[in-house]
Amino acid sequence: TGYGRVVRDPKGGVKRIVEQKDATTEELEIQEVNSGIYVFDSVALFEILPNLGTENSQGEYYLTDAVETLAAQGGKVEALAFQDSGLLMGVNDRWQLAMAEKIMRQRILQRHAVNGVSLQDIDSIYIDADVEIGTSTTLEAGTHLRGATKVGQGCRIGPNTVVVDSNVDDGSIVLLSHVRQAKIGTKVKVGPFANIRPGAVLGDGSKVGNFVELKNATLGPGVAASHLAYIGDAEVGAGSNIGAGTITCNYDGDSKYRTSIGENVFVGSNSTLVAPLTIGDGAFVAAGSVITHDVPSDALALGRARQEVKEGWVPRWRKRKK
Repeated sequence: TGYGRVVRDPKGGVKRIVEQKDATTEELEIQEVNSGIYVFDSVALFEILPNLGTENSQGEYYLTDAVETLAAQGGKVEALAFQDSGLLMGVNDRWQLAMAEKIMRQRILQRHAVNGVSLQDIDSIYIDADVEIGTSTTLEAGTHLRGATKVGQGCRIGPNTVVVDSNVDDGSIVLLSHVRQAKIGTKVKVGPFANIRPGAVLGDGSKVGNFVELKNATLGPGVAASHLAYIGDAEVGAGSNIGAGTITCNYDGDSKYRTSIGENVFVGSNSTLVAPLTIGDGAFVAAGSVITHDVPSDALALGRARQEVKEGWVPRWRKRKK
């Protein structure tokens, strides 16, 4: 609907193009429609244009009338038929735009599938036109790869994962997570529910687990931040472990500061690292510590109140409450 019909003569030649609003009931049944793309001999066209009229239902000048005039004058008029109607479909409202996008999405998905990418649910996977994906990679349901994203070979992305303007190298897994403007090395595991923000770099073999957020931070090879951590404006050396609940306090309300953690460092659970801060290679940060000063290599750092135990206190407390 909405397209001019191509009317042919008994020998199959193009006779004229009739716009839908001017077409008869019989002409509306014609299935060959005009896409609106023309190649004219310019001399012939400019001879015809001054003679076009507006005797039609819309009172407009129709370029399609030039086709009828040329044909009537014995000029050569040919129609190039496209078998894929979706290639030339018009977009006049948001529903037609959605339909055109669906066709383009399917073509992109087909191209990647033919090149060796496994797609587990083509109705929910979205891949932008410029995305590059290596062979033997699997995209699970709900995966969105956007912008200038590059995914290597043998990766597994999804389900319900968004990767934007990022690199994911060979053999890595990104599960139920969001990645934007980041670099993920080889054989890295991300997620579930990780938020990898701009400037994050994950070294080969590193692990970022559930509810971990990275921002402008570099993790060396083999670093593990398995759960419930925030690492922002920081460098973490190879082989270090970041315990659950650890945060780098990078913002003082006015400026951002960096945290530098060396290689093979153990940061215990629920630690607060107040930047600017440097922790040397092989150091050990005890769980529950608030660290405000630099820690030398191979040192133990504790920053917590001393525990007190008052035996027999609970029965006395309960008696007072009664």
